[in-house]
Amino acid sequence: MNAADVRDILHREPFEPFEIIMSSGERHLVKHPEFVLVTEGRVIVVTDPVADRTADLALMHITELRRTQPQPSA
Repeated sequence: MNAADVRDILHREPFEPFEIIMSSGERHLVKHPEFVLVTEGRVIVVTDPVADRTADLALMHITELRRTQPQPSA
């Protein structure tokens, strides 16, 4: 995985939420493109904007970017 792969999925129109899947099996949901910062070696994801929690992910350990199914509106 490289930075361009992550940027491509972030800039698709319309944006679709997706998961970042790590080599450890850990998963991180990206609900909005503004919740992600991509550098050449890392991806920072806001995992909980209310509690101000983030995940700092090494690009070399990202194995897959998988679109998630839309959640039904309540």
